[in-house]
Amino acid sequence: MDKGAKIYIAGHRGLVGSAIAQNLKNKGYANLVYRNHSELDLTDAAQVSDFFRVERPEYVFLAAAKVGGIVANNTYRADFIYENLMIQNNVIHNAHLYGVKKLLFLGSTCIYPKACPQPMKEEYLLTDVLEYTNEPYAMAKIAGIKMCESYNLQYNTNFTAVMPTNLYGPNDNFDLEKSHVLPALIRKMHLGKLWKTGFKEAVLEDLGLENPKDVESYLTNFGITENSVEIWGSGKPMREFLWSEDMADACVFLMKNRDFSDTFPTDAEEIRNTHINIGTGKDISIRDLAFLVKNIVGYEGELVFNTNRPDGTFRKLTDVSKLESLGWKYTTDLKTGIDKLYKWYLETSKNHIPT
Repeated sequence: MDKGAKIYIAGHRGLVGSAIAQNLKNKGYANLVYRNHSELDLTDAAQVSDFFRVERPEYVFLAAAKVGGIVANNTYRADFIYENLMIQNNVIHNAHLYGVKKLLFLGSTCIYPKACPQPMKEEYLLTDVLEYTNEPYAMAKIAGIKMCESYNLQYNTNFTAVMPTNLYGPNDNFDLEKSHVLPALIRKMHLGKLWKTGFKEAVLEDLGLENPKDVESYLTNFGITENSVEIWGSGKPMREFLWSEDMADACVFLMKNRDFSDTFPTDAEEIRNTHINIGTGKDISIRDLAFLVKNIVGYEGELVFNTNRPDGTFRKLTDVSKLESLGWKYTTDLKTGIDKLYKWYLETSKNHIPT
């Protein structure tokens, strides 16, 4: 992948795509192609076909997706399976039709069974039932893996699927309804800190509300009071987290240095499970994560674990031996990453605590 190659990053504004774009820029790649949703609706087959016909990208990072946490996945089930299937069907198919040299498809480790042996190896895919709350999203991502495999085997394309663990980093989603657990914890404790210490104007600004009387009911709806922050579930489930900039570096490394043929044994009778886990191989309980965030944010209230709320899958730890055998390993530890993310949140929003 030479420095002048035309590279299309689908989903360049999101957590994943923005990190990949920045990594490429840092490495001297300048011919990057973007389109926002208003310019190109990836669920529209005609629009995607026209884009590939005109632009003719040589390399594609498929990071565009409809994503969210437990609540969003379980509430908008039809949206999650439909939109993700349409996006990847259109992009992968047109990458084949218009001769893309290499494509990297990004999925998620939620593709693995609910009761998956730990740590999760690539070979455990489709060996048992999925976690119910995010089953539609997982099914779409599994379809994406099989599309890459199938196009490679039938058409000799060079498409690779990677499955990152839980990601966090710059441009994360801090929406209290739709965000993943780590940014949600950061924002909830930040708001709790502001509320507890009397900076109610800063809370109003953060939430975009005008009437102080609306603040308390709004915060209470998300489990934030003057003296406590609610955490969903028992706190016992274990989760693995990867700094998004590390993930981006792994994706660019694989795009530059590895091919589809590197993802399965040369003597394999059946070619399957060619996807690659991207993670740290280390996990932490939600309880310990919450207290780690609490210390970094400086929140002094109580953490209340609501066991009436769902825990989700108990453990989701990736086996990263395949990735490491291909030549890449993470560098950012969790404490350092959370500290960097909280500082990013403060710097890019207007939610500094007044001095």
